[in-house]
Amino acid sequence: MGVTEAEFYDERRVAIAPMGFCFPGQDAKGGDLPPRRECAPLWRDRLFALLPNLELILLIGRYAHVWHLGERAGGKARGAVADWRAIVDWAESGPRLFPLPHPSWRNNAWLRDNPWFERELVPRLRVEVRRLLA
Repeated sequence: MGVTEAEFYDERRVAIAPMGFCFPGQDAKGGDLPPRRECAPLWRDRLFALLPNLELILLIGRYAHVWHLGERAGGKARGAVADWRAIVDWAESGPRLFPLPHPSWRNNAWLRDNPWFERELVPRLRVEVRRLLA
């Protein structure tokens, strides 16, 4: 994102809203389990209704892609990330949506095989964030 620690934790400027607001535990290999199905429908719309001035939402991982993009999320998380330009420019009103892969060691091979992510998407994201925080 290209922000300082102080900017990241400034609750007047940055909101962190996980899909489930609970930690669902870990699988046998130590990875996080998916968000519980009942959590997002229970609170997510209510929370976002309380944040009417949102200008940018980072959609981190498949569950966020599907929740916010619906069918536009495509079949895989990487599909939404690959289509990031169209998704960022898609919203005519409301906050801009920025699909990102889940930050996991499991994605290291994907990041290595897709250098455009660091070369194209990350700089654009940093410009958007810096513009909003200015």
